[in-house]
Amino acid sequence: MATITKRRQLGRGVSIVGAGMSQFGAFANQTSRDLFVDAFQDMMDHLDHGVDVEDIETGYIGNYSSDLFEGQGHTAPIIADWLGMTPVPMTRIENACASSGSALREGIMAIASGMYDVVLVGGVEKMTSLPTEGVTEVLASAADNLYEVPAGLTFPGIFGALAKAHMDRYETNLDHLLKVGIKNHNNGALNPKAQFNTTIRSLMDRRVARAQQQGQAVPGWQDEMDFLNDPRSNPWIAWPLRLFDCAPITDGAACLLLVASDIANNFTDKPIRVAGIGQATGRPLHDADELTSLSAAKYASEQAYAMAGIRPDDVQLAEVHDCFTIAEIIATEDLGFFAPGDGARAVDEGRTARDGDRPINTSGGLKAKGHPVGASGVAQVIEVFHQLRGEAGPRQLPNPGLEVGLTHNVGGTGGTCVVNILRRE
Repeated sequence: MATITKRRQLGRGVSIVGAGMSQFGAFANQTSRDLFVDAFQDMMDHLDHGVDVEDIETGYIGNYSSDLFEGQGHTAPIIADWLGMTPVPMTRIENACASSGSALREGIMAIASGMYDVVLVGGVEKMTSLPTEGVTEVLASAADNLYEVPAGLTFPGIFGALAKAHMDRYETNLDHLLKVGIKNHNNGALNPKAQFNTTIRSLMDRRVARAQQQGQAVPGWQDEMDFLNDPRSNPWIAWPLRLFDCAPITDGAACLLLVASDIANNFTDKPIRVAGIGQATGRPLHDADELTSLSAAKYASEQAYAMAGIRPDDVQLAEVHDCFTIAEIIATEDLGFFAPGDGARAVDEGRTARDGDRPINTSGGLKAKGHPVGASGVAQVIEVFHQLRGEAGPRQLPNPGLEVGLTHNVGGTGGTCVVNILRRE
């Protein structure tokens, strides 16, 4: 891997002072603009000192494909109109599942350049308007349609190939993947905005109760691992990935208010500073050097660590892009939290749980919180924002010295990765 030869710094400090999310889930009667208005109102309702809409000078909205999901292009200006923000410039950013991570980077640079002081950043996706096969086809357009798509590689197939490569190289096994899903559902059960705010155990108990009520044979599952190893409750999607290894199809929106750090106290007494950002591009997987790592994640994290002046060991919590359970394991290795091959063992040892030494995806991750692809990057930042401010409710980490968090947002087959490092001021 190439090394970063220049330590880049922001021209001036940028802080996050407000955050809002819609409910994540499936909403037949809502459009992208409805979802974004919900997230924006949530942000406005929870700003410590408030802000006038007229004070927001520009905005960047991550959205992968409202064109294909809803038949609606030109998304950002339409949303601006619904927010009452015309004639403020509003720009849509598309980078597959890293769309809002990339939008956040643009917003940060808009303030760091000195051009703006107050910037709205967000992301939105309305995916459930299409049936599952339609969603699969739309998402496949983020892969390489000359090489990957003609080979029949849907995204479950692509990440199934990564999982198989990781298993072959490092002796990762199916149970490691299942344990990631169990952990993230345990976290999502504590997140009221999550699409699946329920544990795997609760899902199992409901199936048992339903069988009893209907006079059917009662499954003999003893625990969550029994439940997830049963192909009747957890069918294969693309070996070695099963249904509960995959993030769901989700509608949702998320937004942040960024301001220049020298005016942050006008908006809140608890600003969260952007300490480091990194974005990198990787080659499509058919041309990648290896399948057990995403090179863009390594490059992006190296940039972010250098800007923040920290090392991986300094990160106290992280939200990583677990579109599939194997993706979380690979991410924790690419980010330097664990050596290559040790990510799966860390899950076994409970190190990535909320009470572990390296808590990962306290929000429930994409796996349980949901994955409205254009909104996921900003939603990750919102979780870290709340954790660092000590306001994450029942999933709040108990560490009183919580100061540094990281987000990792991947687009396509690893072609884009955005890493952000946030610090409590």
